Amino acid sequence: MLPKTTANLLIIGLTGNIATGKSTILTYLANKGAYVIDADKLAHAVMAPDGPAYQAVIDEFGRGILNPDGTVNRKALGAIVFADPVLLHKLEQIIHPLVFARIVELVSRSPSPVIVLEAVKLLEAGPMVSQCDEVWVVTARPDVQLRRLVEQRGMDQATAEQRMRMQSPQAAKVNQADRVIDNSGSLEALYAQLDAIWEALKAKYPRRMAQLAPSSS
Repeated sequence: MLPKTTANLLIIGLTGNIATGKSTILTYLANKGAYVIDADKLAHAVMAPDGPAYQAVIDEFGRGILNPDGTVNRKALGAIVFADPVLLHKLEQIIHPLVFARIVELVSRSPSPVIVLEAVKLLEAGPMVSQCDEVWVVTARPDVQLRRLVEQRGMDQATAEQRMRMQSPQAAKVNQADRVIDNSGSLEALYAQLDAIWEALKAKYPRRMAQLAPSSS
């Protein structure tokens, strides 16, 4: 559980399926003064050679997932777990508790009263979502997701479609959302939605939002 000093914080859980643009949103909200926590980056950190999950991941999936320098080859590991839901679940059982522990640590020393926690599996990970004041779900049309995976991440179409199928339906996430952000269009359209939501937060949480640095918009 997060420390109860978080009563003075506004914690927003940001989630959405692959290639919906969550990282772009994190950057924009950081520029508005939010403290952003990227659970995916924390997952990479705990699997680093000096990380607490490193040996457990090797024990479960073998040394074949390692690069020559001993680091985990994320592409090789992804090819294994995204082809088998049982193996994906095993990886998550190793990673999620350690990531949540890192999140608790980061929240406890947040420099901002507004925290945005981004995690693909936010809604499936009970401890994380239970700590959020609001849950925001980012969506995009499937054709947009597919194009981004192919053009921006260099995946072939078959791999991209497999990754998309492995995730829970967008509609299931939307049903649990306090706010839904459609990122199927232009950056300008996305930023307009975020600006409107930011103003709505000021009205809904005036005390906590008032504590943001004066330069935040």
